[in-house]
Amino acid sequence: MLTRRHIRVKVMQSLYAFNQSQNNNLGAEERFLLKSMEEMYDLFLLQLSLIAEIKTKAETFLERSQHKHLATTEDKDPNKKFVENPVFSILENNESLQDALESRKITHWKRDDEYAQIIWDDLRQSELYQNYMASRESNFKEDKAFIISVFKEIIAPNDKLYDYLEDSKLTWIDDLPLVNTAVLKFLQKLKPGSAETLKLGKLYKSEDDKDFAKELFRKTYINDEMLAEEMLGKTPNWDRDRIAEIDMILIKMAICEFLKFSSIPVKVTINEYLELAKEYSTPKSSIFINGVLDKLSKEYKEEKKLNKVGRGLM
Repeated sequence: MLTRRHIRVKVMQSLYAFNQSQNNNLGAEERFLLKSMEEMYDLFLLQLSLIAEIKTKAETFLERSQHKHLATTEDKDPNKKFVENPVFSILENNESLQDALESRKITHWKRDDEYAQIIWDDLRQSELYQNYMASRESNFKEDKAFIISVFKEIIAPNDKLYDYLEDSKLTWIDDLPLVNTAVLKFLQKLKPGSAETLKLGKLYKSEDDKDFAKELFRKTYINDEMLAEEMLGKTPNWDRDRIAEIDMILIKMAICEFLKFSSIPVKVTINEYLELAKEYSTPKSSIFINGVLDKLSKEYKEEKKLNKVGRGLM
């Protein structure tokens, strides 16, 4: 689930927090970095479990409608197409998902069930739901497409849910786009009868990615003074005090990758940090950072400081 770009974001955030706190406990901050990445997986599970919880709210609504004093014909014989959507059954009976929810104690929607109610109320009043419930006939392709649309159009953009997630864990807001993409990919893989065979994706694609996160954080922090010195003279018309702190961190991380990570191509490093600058720093940051990194990479190449291994890594 985690991409290298998101790992870089997490390292950037941890270095920034470390600098702000002036904490000297490198080990504690490294543990926080790894914990914040692990908590992304909790968010992934939480979003999946919310889909199933909406079904529970729908069932409660149908049951209450049937017991109304002046129940209509529709109340007495309701369209159960939504609550019988087979996607819910797959999620509820998937051992991999249920084991992960239990082991990580993801029980938020039992404690704070009003958010599932909010989503259900919004869904019930939506045109998306009305169109889906216009008939009682369905097929798996339509059912799955509907649940995917519910997630994209009703759940993901919900402001109250967004506020709840932000209040629960501040780091989740930056994680949400990646996690929601992972949820959609998981839903797209669903097939009839896949409850028993479908496996959850892993947080890290490989142990190499986890090691990359730890090494990038540690090497950037430990070599902070050296990395700062590498920038001297490479920022014309910019005093060090005028450089945004996020820009400083991004440049140091990039230089660290140039010099300390032999398997990462120079072009990949430059492109990755330009994208991060566009998303997390000032409007002019990417231009500034591009100038610094381009100049440094050319100098390193001339001075044979780039110890890159493999073809096309220079």
